[in-house]
Amino acid sequence: MSAAAASAGPLGRLIKRMHALQDLEGKDPSLASRLQELRAWQSARLARTYADLATDPTEAPALKFFLTDLYGPQDFRRRDHDLARAGAILERTLPQGALGVLLDALALNVLSAELDHDMARTLEPGPISSATYAQAYRRSGRLEDRRRQIELIVRVGEQLARTVRQPLVGLALRAARAPAYLAGFGTLQEFLERGFQAFSRLGHELSFLDTIRTRESTLSEALARGDTNLLNGCS
Repeated sequence: MSAAAASAGPLGRLIKRMHALQDLEGKDPSLASRLQELRAWQSARLARTYADLATDPTEAPALKFFLTDLYGPQDFRRRDHDLARAGAILERTLPQGALGVLLDALALNVLSAELDHDMARTLEPGPISSATYAQAYRRSGRLEDRRRQIELIVRVGEQLARTVRQPLVGLALRAARAPAYLAGFGTLQEFLERGFQAFSRLGHELSFLDTIRTRESTLSEALARGDTNLLNGCS
């Protein structure tokens, strides 16, 4: 795909920003290492916070999708590479609902990466604990962006829940499977399919998303006040 095509449209701009953040990590091994530690710590925190949902057979698949495909210590560069190559095609061919999910999911990834970069630079040296995490959270600020991050999480879920109820979108995804693999976009195809499969289990029951909004907002406000009680057990 040409540089002009890659940079065109909202999807292209998000991909460009993600690549810039990844370049920073590639040029600074100490930053990359600290980010990996931070993301692993945050992933463990999320698993503890939502341990009750993980035991619910209806909500567990959607929770796993959020913890593994939208946020976590995993390396998303293969998926982002697929996006960079397929971006212009996807903007023309994906059903509107699926494209909206993809745009918001990537916007969430980009914002989360930006916030992680700020945190990694602010964290004190040494192992991450509840105390050092909370201190870095306050020092890095960006509370409005934290609120936006939570709302993006919920919005991705709401869009997935709406889109899985549209039969034609499911058919379009299944029809795209073979061409996606042949074109080398298998990682991206699998990401979309996992999201749709996870949320098809929820049906009209979206209290899962209300739970995420409430818990993450409460934690964010507590950390902004310097209260680490909700992080107990995460150190």
